Amino acid sequence: MQTRVVGWMIWGTALSFAMPVMAASVYRHVDADGNVAYSDEPKAGQRIDLKPITVVDPVEIESGTHPPKPAAAPTPAIEYDRFAITSPANGQTLPTGQAGNVQVKLAIEPALQRDDRVQLRVDGKISQSPMHTSVFALSQLDRGEHQLQAELLDAQGRVRLSTPTVTLYVQRASVNLPANPNNPNRKR
Repeated sequence: MQTRVVGWMIWGTALSFAMPVMAASVYRHVDADGNVAYSDEPKAGQRIDLKPITVVDPVEIESGTHPPKPAAAPTPAIEYDRFAITSPANGQTLPTGQAGNVQVKLAIEPALQRDDRVQLRVDGKISQSPMHTSVFALSQLDRGEHQLQAELLDAQGRVRLSTPTVTLYVQRASVNLPANPNNPNRKR
């Protein structure tokens, strides 16, 4: 008897999968203010026949059946004809009024390639992280002598080129000067 019940259950389950799926009816209701609402309760609504939904079964992709895609070939390194700091000029003095702020401009010929970056060093220390640019802004440089140098890096971060070092002198107002308005001991 138990075998017969299990057999009927299996047959009933298989039959339920073979029968078409019945969708619930949907009704459209419009209230006195003209607001539209949809429901599964008929009340005073109008029945809406919905089109069947398209269902696509996902396709399983077995891992390891496709060979790995080759990595994109690195862009071949080009030779640059010119890589130099054009501003400020070597030996230039930055006057007091600029408060230690200066724009460093580079000449890069041909134009900087897409994967290449430039970083700026001030007194041997990296001041600006590698960027795809030919202009850097330095601010609040201390009074005195500074050495500027730019480095061109490839996509892997290796230094390909370095500019000759440019020496920059910065003048800054001193609180020790009697005429300085910032000197707290200044006589008025």
